[in-house]
Amino acid sequence: MSCSGETIEEDELIQIRPAISDQLKKAKYGVADHSTVELCHWTKKSFKHEGNCYKHKFYGISTHQCMEFSPAGMHCENRCIYCWRPMEFYDSLKMEPEHVSDPEEILRKLMDERKKLIMGYYGDSRNDKQRLDESLLPTHYAISLSGEPTMYPKLPELIKYLKSLNATKSIFLVTNGQEPDMIQRLQDEDALPTQLYLSTNAADYESFMRINQPRYDDSWERWNRTLDMLRSLDTRTVLRVTLIKNHNDQVEMTPNFVSMFERAEPHFVEIKSYMHIGRSTNRLEYSNMLEMDEVKKFSQNIVDNSKKFMIMDESFVSRIVVLQNRERFIDRFVSSCASTNL
Repeated sequence: MSCSGETIEEDELIQIRPAISDQLKKAKYGVADHSTVELCHWTKKSFKHEGNCYKHKFYGISTHQCMEFSPAGMHCENRCIYCWRPMEFYDSLKMEPEHVSDPEEILRKLMDERKKLIMGYYGDSRNDKQRLDESLLPTHYAISLSGEPTMYPKLPELIKYLKSLNATKSIFLVTNGQEPDMIQRLQDEDALPTQLYLSTNAADYESFMRINQPRYDDSWERWNRTLDMLRSLDTRTVLRVTLIKNHNDQVEMTPNFVSMFERAEPHFVEIKSYMHIGRSTNRLEYSNMLEMDEVKKFSQNIVDNSKKFMIMDESFVSRIVVLQNRERFIDRFVSSCASTNL
């Protein structure tokens, strides 16, 4: 059933094409209609107690109970040069409400797909069976993966549904900022995630166009609208910067980045090196990655030029430094955010 009560036939729903679905499944994605799910590198390592995602260190997220998925698996408005997802399969800039699956249906199908992916790890004695059992019931949802989730027209209903589940402790949403109207809907409909990430990979218009390769003519204006919304959103906010050597890491770009950070007033800024993996290797070189000391130098340069931010933590293995806003200070761990004035 649709939200309007009208029955939608299965063949009218947006579907990831069979040939693309087959390729995604070979890459260990779970696929359902227009949605995708995956077990990330760190989730699989956590089964063996071999490490956790930096979100565990920074914010207290349980890595093995994190479900990373997208309700818009093959839909995105950008073709970012650093993207390691299969963006060559992206084929539309529109998801009509009458042709998308409802949130409950998406989660039911993706949970089944995710369970299939997890079951394969029970045969390896190096994996912790208790952790595998616990992972079957997520406590954290990362709405990111492939595609742009804010293109999904029922995103507010999806987030509210996730919040209604007894086991849910936190929801993170990552956006490229191309759908500011959807971000406003999330605010207006009391459907904001626990933490909202905005990809912030360019300090000016020229580099924005070159790095993100957007499909909308007004993409720069859309992104700036989203940036300006962050300071007033009633949730935790993060600017995520992916540094690409010789593209956006030059010292002369520091003032523009600082200006953006201070305009948006996010609670955190994550500054991370581009990683030469997946499909991005077709567009960038290994040499485009920054070493950790270069990420730290860039981050320190931001701090030195802004009185608002301080270095909070870092993850060497992920080549990432996180800054915290001194003036909008909140507890870094999401378990404590309920009683915090954002």
